[in-house]
Amino acid sequence: MPVGVVTLAERHGGHKVTRDVYEAMVAEVAVFVERFAAESGSRGIEDVHMLGTSGTVTTIAGVHLDLRRYERRRVDGCWMSDDQVTGVIERLLDMSYEERAANPCIGNERADLVLAGCAILEAIRRAFPCPRLRVADRGLREGMLVKMMRQDGIWGGQMSHA
Repeated sequence: MPVGVVTLAERHGGHKVTRDVYEAMVAEVAVFVERFAAESGSRGIEDVHMLGTSGTVTTIAGVHLDLRRYERRRVDGCWMSDDQVTGVIERLLDMSYEERAANPCIGNERADLVLAGCAILEAIRRAFPCPRLRVADRGLREGMLVKMMRQDGIWGGQMSHA
């Protein structure tokens, strides 16, 4: 998508995010998500869960777990129900910028971006309803790199020599 958390936060503001501002961010992202859903023919898939990696979803999981500091081992692999995700987003919407910044799983660096990330996730959740979300602390690029390293024989085995 040609829009991300920084773009959304810059365009809609990240400090004071009202529910109307949040819904405007969701609507902006929904245009791209809906286009993808229509083109991919992936609507109506049943018995699946969503996998979220890094950034927003790990922040949501940390807030959900009420961690006093971010703990990768507790967040990575965490399962959240749809209602739990919604509950955390509601909590974040009720917080002021200062409260978000004070949360140890958000901090100053992400306090102005986290709700834009939630808006992107919300647009995806509305287009692809799933009963649960699996949280992965490691990103897709990390997984792709490990896979390529295994294929080349330099991860998890003897190094190949050409």
